[in-house]
Amino acid sequence: MNVETSTLFYTKSGNGKEVLLLFHGFGQDNAVFTPLAKSLADRYTCYIFDLYFHGKSKWVNDEKPLEKSEWRNIMQSFLNETHIKTFSILGYSLGGKFALATVEAFPQMTRELFLLAPDGVTTNFWYSLATYPWISRKLFKSMINHHGRFLTIGKSLHRIGLIDKGVLRFAEYQMDTAEKRKRVYYSWVVFRKLKFSMRDIGGLINQYKISLTIIVGKYDKVITPKSMNRLSQSVEHHRLHVIEAGHNLLSARELGNLL
Repeated sequence: MNVETSTLFYTKSGNGKEVLLLFHGFGQDNAVFTPLAKSLADRYTCYIFDLYFHGKSKWVNDEKPLEKSEWRNIMQSFLNETHIKTFSILGYSLGGKFALATVEAFPQMTRELFLLAPDGVTTNFWYSLATYPWISRKLFKSMINHHGRFLTIGKSLHRIGLIDKGVLRFAEYQMDTAEKRKRVYYSWVVFRKLKFSMRDIGGLINQYKISLTIIVGKYDKVITPKSMNRLSQSVEHHRLHVIEAGHNLLSARELGNLL
């Protein structure tokens, strides 16, 4: 789907009466949801998106940030194209930002919101430092281009207790090739305007009676169960599941039963 100057790619799976929009995590593409979509095929027709800088979706505006108003226009074009009137949303990890942006833009059309170890509920200090001030973004970009510099700084921060070892391992894995490092930089910088007030999101969920399910891993060092408090405390009725897993929730056997 071509909208303005970007291309947002998606696949369709299942033949259920309800519609489910799915947004994957960093370093993935729509294929990561194939097993889950098959298990939900009787209930949902799934539309699975490739995020920008992932899969077949293209962002051609270089470092220009994606504004929430622009995302709303993009999704409105998708809804017009597919003639969808109501839907549910699932966002995993980085996809949580896009799930939150979508429910914020179309609360009256949203029936259910599933957040799996979602990014966007809290704003990480290091993410803000790396992406907001111009000079910090320049430093961050230099770290992307010089992998050794990133590793040195990351290990130093771990030694003084500012970064958990599990988070450092996760970051090292996501940045071990030049292609991955470029994707990290552009994803962080371009998506930096996707920020949300959990009080406002909670208010929309309450007002429109959207069913909220949050699933997090007990051993997740990236998105911790505690970090979900801001959202869960703002919503009158919700389901919060802390399962025996780390950040990779999509491989958890019980996931399909919790949706």
